[in-house]
This record gives sequence, structure tokens and C-alpha cells, in this order.
Amino acid sequence: MLRRVVRQSKFRHVFGQAVRNDQSYDDIRVSRVTWDSSFCAVNPKFVAIIIEASGGGAFLVLPLQKTGRIDKVYPTVCGHTGPVLDIDWCPHNDHVIASGSEDCTVMVWQIPENGLETPLSEPVVMLEGHSKRVGIVSWHPTARNVLLSAGCDNQIIVWNVGTGQAMINLEDMHPDVIFSVSWSRNGNLLCTACKDKKVRVIDPRKQKIVAEKDKAHEGARPMRAIFLADGNIFTTGFSRMSERQLALWKSDNMDEPICVQEMDTSNGVLLPFYDPDTNVVYLCGKGDSSIRYFEITDEAPFVHYLSTFSTKEPQRGMGYMPKRGLDVNKCEIARFYKLHERKCEPIIMTVPRKSDLFQDDLYPDTAGPDPALEADEWFAGKNGGPILISLKDGYVSAKNRDLKVVKTNTLETKAATKAENTPTVQKHVTPKPSVKMEDKLEEVLREFKSLRDRVILQDRRIARLEEQVAKVAM
Repeated sequence: MLRRVVRQSKFRHVFGQAVRNDQSYDDIRVSRVTWDSSFCAVNPKFVAIIIEASGGGAFLVLPLQKTGRIDKVYPTVCGHTGPVLDIDWCPHNDHVIASGSEDCTVMVWQIPENGLETPLSEPVVMLEGHSKRVGIVSWHPTARNVLLSAGCDNQIIVWNVGTGQAMINLEDMHPDVIFSVSWSRNGNLLCTACKDKKVRVIDPRKQKIVAEKDKAHEGARPMRAIFLADGNIFTTGFSRMSERQLALWKSDNMDEPICVQEMDTSNGVLLPFYDPDTNVVYLCGKGDSSIRYFEITDEAPFVHYLSTFSTKEPQRGMGYMPKRGLDVNKCEIARFYKLHERKCEPIIMTVPRKSDLFQDDLYPDTAGPDPALEADEWFAGKNGGPILISLKDGYVSAKNRDLKVVKTNTLETKAATKAENTPTVQKHVTPKPSVKMEDKLEEVLREFKSLRDRVILQDRRIARLEEQVAKVAM
């Protein structure tokens, strides 16, 4: 009889753990809007949560350390006149967030360094171009100030946030509601899932469909599609018998899937979260009480089930922390912010390791906050992969650039009233002495960290030696 060999993987024993109650964010009225969005967005400084608001749309922005009960009068971002449907933090500036709403607008906000002290109702930029509600907003992964929005008018608009202009309008490609939009790793292609059951790969600058697959999942319920680091596409959806499915496709030839797996018969839409550094996909179902995770490899069956993290409470939404916000000293490979009816609960995914040293295999260089391109370069046809940073010493962020608004000269344009409000993003030039001070501070922090690590190791060594002495004495 052949003995079954268990597949080797460093992520086989990943375990999830919810934080203590006092480290959650309590007493939050999470939005009840019936839209399949994650309702939560996270970065290394803030967690943003879409909430119930009377007379318009609002979302909370909390500094990560502000845990515990959140006061009912805590200031919100409240400029929309309709419910907010989606929010997304800018990957190149931890103080800038975009929001899409039922009021057909997209707004870009600048959050103060220490969070909100008063309600924020004036966006830095308001982007108007959709005729129906805006359900998806997504920043370009490598080009500064490029933002995508998709609305229920079945069109996708790519904006230059620096000038407030709609640069690309993809309006004849989707005959029905767009369920999801995902940028490729370097942002040269888009992948969309639509209510017409088609998954499309689109070149936004050439405004053409590169590849498409009809009935990627045959069920009528919403699909999701995301790009993987190697250019393949991962989709979640439903079979004809309403079973939840996941599938893997080659983006250049979508005739047949690389693999299809059926999961269960639950009716919650699966939201995929992907880590391009480790090739692990986490699936969180709306209304589920579990997070399943899978590793994607080149060997059959290609999508390998790892494990499931389960709790008693169902999730209404989920936020996913970028890699540079994780604690590398605890071998943390993912952190989720799970939305309940009245609270947000962080969940930490950890790989158990005995060593206290930095784990290179768990933390390859990851995408940093510096953009590879400016908006004008990308719109002109240039591509650039993400600029990678090492997490060896823990990520220390440099000072963020502010979004500075400069009114244009009304004499230079005919549309005077429009032009006066056109904001442009200027690069904040940091004076040279402060750059030197920052470098010196980083150097001191690095030295402090290495000394602290050395002291911890010596403490442990002393404890071990004391134990040995005690045994010998006995």
C-alpha cells in the first residue's frame, strides 16, 4: 500500500488568533448597506471603517493604537451626501484615502498626522464623472496619484488625482454591473468580473480587451477576480448548483482554467485577499465566521488548501494590512481587521518559529510606499514594477508628503469656474537638514533595535544557564 506523502510547506502550520477584547475597536455602527464591499481599509497607521450615518455617508478613521470603546461623537469623514460604498488607502501616502459613494462621486481625503480631531467634510479632491453610484475605488499600485473608480453605470474611469481629470473612460466594455476590478502587479493591466458572468483582462491605456472568459463561474451570484504576482488570475464565484468555487486561469489564454475547486454551499460572496510575497490567498466570506487560506504553487493541484481560522461571530467586512505594517519579530505574515455588527476585531496570522532571528523566507523584499512612476509617465505609456523594501529591521516610514492644493490661473483656461477648483498634487520638498536628521534617527533606531535584540538573547541565555546550574546543584 502506498503511503501518502504530506506536501511540505512553511505555511502549513499558520495559525490565526484574535486579539484580546481591549485591543479591539468597540461600539462602532458598521454600515448595513447591501453592497459586497469589504467596508474596511487598513494601512500601517490607520484603520478606516464605513459606518451608518444619518443624512449622508461617512466613515471612521482611527489611529491603529486607538483601541477600546470608540465614543459616539468621535469625528468622522462625512463629505458624501449618500452612503459610502468603498474606501481605499493610497499605497504611496499613508495619510491619503479615496472613497466612492451612492452620490455618484469619488472623493480623496488627507488625514492629519494624528488622526481626526474634528469632522472632516471637505475633500482635497472631488472627482465627478459617474452617472450612477460608485461601488469600487482602487489606487494604482506603482504610479503616484492614479486612481480607478467603477460605478453602477457599468463604466470604469481612471483619474489623475493631481489634476482632478478623468484621463481614461472604459464605458463600452461591460454591459452589466462590475463586481470587482484588480490591477496587475505593475499596473499595466486590469482584471474585471462582471454580472454578465465574464472575466475580462483589459489594457486601460489602449482601451482594449486583451482576453476574456465567458461563464468563468456559471452561478448567478457575484464573482471576484484578482491578479496574482506571476500574471495568472484567481477567481471566486458560484457553480450552477450554487456551490462556492475558486479557479485559477492563465491571463493570456483563458479558454480552460488551470484548476477549479468546489468549496461549500454557503451563499456568502468570497472576498479574496492576496499576499504576492508568499503566494498565499485568504478567502473571507461575507456572513461567514471563517477565513480559509490557500497556497498557490506551480505543482498540481496548484491551489493547495492550508487551513481555516474560525470564530463564532459572522463577519460583515474585512480589512487587510499591507506587509510593511506587520510585526516581523512575531513571525506575523498577515493581519485582518474583522468587522462585526458593533466592533472591529484584529486577527493575527502567525507562522510558529522557535528562532528569534529575522526569518528571510517568510519576509522577502516587499512593495514599499515609494511610487515607481509619476501619473504623467504612466498615462504616457511607461510601466514600472513596485519598488521593494526589506523588512529586516522593521519598516520605519519616512515623513509623508502632503497633498497640496494650488488653484490654477483662471486666465489660462476658458472654463474659469471649473479651473479655479482644480487641485494639483505637489511634491513636498523636505529641507536637506531634516533628511540628514531622519537618516541619523533611522541609524539610531536600527542600533537601538539590534542592541535590544542582543540583550533579549543574553537574558535568555542567562536564564538557561541558571536552570542548568540549578539542575547540577540538585
